[in-house]
Amino acid sequence: MKFDFRNLEVWQAAKELRNDIGKLCNTFSLDEKYKLVDRMLRASRSVKANITEGYGRYHYQENIQ
Repeated sequence: MKFDFRNLEVWQAAKELRNDIGKLCNTFSLDEKYKLVDRMLRASRSVKANITEGYGRYHYQENIQ
């Protein structure tokens, strides 16, 4: 079994969080959608992206630097 970031529990939890935030954002009024929803969605996507990026950084070459 190949192990990558998708196997991490924290990444899977971040995926669930992103889905939950997406569902929550669909319940907001139009006024809130333009002010708050964009920020919430970008932040929820950022969590997964940061975990993915951090997972890929632990290599021998990185430690040399």
